[in-house]
Amino acid sequence: MSVHLPQTAMPTYQSRVRGCLLGGALGDSLGYAVEFDSLEAIRERYGKGGLTSFEQLDGGSHFSDDTQMTLYTVDGLVEALEWANEGVAADETACLWLAYLRWLATQGEQVPPSAPVPLPRWIDSHEILRHRRAPGKACISGLAGGHMGTVARPVNPDSKGCGTVMRSAPFGLIPHISRETIYKLSADGAALTHGHPSARQSAGAFSLIIHEITRGLDVQSAATAALDYVSARPDAASELLERLAAALKLVQNGAKPAPEELSVALGEGWVAEEALAIGTYAVLATAEARDPEEHFRNAIAIAVNHRGDSDSTASIAGNILGTLYGEEALPASWLRELEGTEIIRGMADRLIAVTSG
Repeated sequence: MSVHLPQTAMPTYQSRVRGCLLGGALGDSLGYAVEFDSLEAIRERYGKGGLTSFEQLDGGSHFSDDTQMTLYTVDGLVEALEWANEGVAADETACLWLAYLRWLATQGEQVPPSAPVPLPRWIDSHEILRHRRAPGKACISGLAGGHMGTVARPVNPDSKGCGTVMRSAPFGLIPHISRETIYKLSADGAALTHGHPSARQSAGAFSLIIHEITRGLDVQSAATAALDYVSARPDAASELLERLAAALKLVQNGAKPAPEELSVALGEGWVAEEALAIGTYAVLATAEARDPEEHFRNAIAIAVNHRGDSDSTASIAGNILGTLYGEEALPASWLRELEGTEIIRGMADRLIAVTSG
């Protein structure tokens, strides 16, 4: 079964970048409101349909560590590209590590003395990014150790939480480089905090989905291409292959499991491969929407309303659809409620500037 998406004009690269970051933040913000709630608790609080709109939130919306770390991923990449544009070779992973160390400091954590002292950048000047929003334990401990984790010398070798995949969309937004380079950059960036193969490979697969969409593929084709790429690797993590294939099979079979059944089929999203599978499924299962904005709303509703890691799964779905349709498809009423839009747009524009020269 092929998935037919709502028809829309091809967005510009600039619109895709802004859409990806803003869309992810929208999904994250809605999901963060119920991240640790059971499905029963969500329904009791918001009604049978669950949480589906910012208008239902009391006291405004807040994005989580997912958006924070995504923006710091952008900043690390921007710094590496700034050096490259000046003709100076830079270690991209080291730039990411320095960016994540600066994020660590925003969370009230001490940057370890064995780590380099990163110089402050524009992103660090915003108080809103200093709020502690349930940061992942592996992200904190992986950075607090003071040693730069690598694939060969991993930190947290058994950790495969979704803290890798939820921050990895920006790698896929870099134009004019190969899928091999996209995958390696993303997997190496994931290894800074998580050592389990599935954590790294899920991040790489997600970045490839974003990359393929920017090249003009639809979401189903992009997800299939990412699955094929990882499957061809000799070290492919079986749990990632199984979860992503299961998400695609559900859509191909026309199955639309209830939220209770979705967690059984794809997991709860606390680990990387499950978060990627749920976010991807939510996008593909709602493709019959009348228009891009309705598609976005419907996909986020599925990604939010389950008993798992709602902010990460909804962030992933938002990243995908924001990239696919561009910022014009994002609900204007939601954007008005989103905190920190000027910072998110500012980081998007910085990435655009260093990749469009």
